[in-house]
Amino acid sequence: MTDALDVRTRLAIRLGSGVLRALGATWRVSMHGAEAYAARHARGERVVLVMWHGQMLMCAHAHQSPTAVMISEHRDGEIIARVLGLLGHSAVRGSSSRGGARALLEAARTLTAGTDIAITPDGPRGPRHSFAPGALMLAFRASAPVVAMAAHVDRAWRLRSWDGFEIPKPFARITVVYSEPRMVDGADVRDASACTDEFTALLMDTLARARAAGTGASEHAASGAAAHGGARGGAR
Repeated sequence: MTDALDVRTRLAIRLGSGVLRALGATWRVSMHGAEAYAARHARGERVVLVMWHGQMLMCAHAHQSPTAVMISEHRDGEIIARVLGLLGHSAVRGSSSRGGARALLEAARTLTAGTDIAITPDGPRGPRHSFAPGALMLAFRASAPVVAMAAHVDRAWRLRSWDGFEIPKPFARITVVYSEPRMVDGADVRDASACTDEFTALLMDTLARARAAGTGASEHAASGAAAHGGARGGAR
C-alpha cells in the first residue's frame, strides 16, 4: 500500500508541478538515437527503458511517449509518481526492496497490454549507478529489448541526495540520447540477472554519449550565437 500524503504535501506537489511546468517550457531539448526506439514503437513492439535515478526528471520530460515508470512504495515514491502523472506518464508501484515481485508482475502485464516500462536500476535508494537486475529479469520474461536513456544538461541544480538528482535551470539545454535496443541473453532468469555488468556498461556509454553530444551542441550553439549576434535556439 502506498503512503498517504497529507493536505500540505498534496498542495506542495500541485504548486511544485506548476513551477516545474513553467521551468520545462523554457528548456531546450535535443534528442539523439531515438530512431530505432521509434521504429519499434510504430510497430507496436514494447521496450524496457532504463535510466539512472538522478536523471529521471530530464528523461521523463523529454520522452514524449506515455510510459509506465516503476516507482517505490515509499512516501517519496508517491510524490514522484504524482509528478510523473502530470508529465503524462503512469506508475507501477514497487521496487527491488519493497513490493518487488508484485511490481515486476504488474510491469509484465503492462508491457503485454502495450505500454513501455521505464526503470531506474539504481533506485530507489542506491548506491548511485549500481544496476539492480529487476529490469533485466522483466525484459527477459517479456522477450522485450532494453533501451538505455541518458541526458546531459548544461546548467542545473544538483541536489545533495544519494543520486545527485538534477533539476535543469531556466533556459537550460538538455541533450537526451537513446541506445540501440538490446535483448537480454540467457537460458533462464538467473542468466539474465547475471548480465548487470553488460547493461551497466550500456547505460554508462549512453551517458558518455549524451555528455559528448551535449558539450558539442553547447559549443556549436555558443559559436552560432556569436556569429548571429547572440541569437538563441533549440530543438525538441
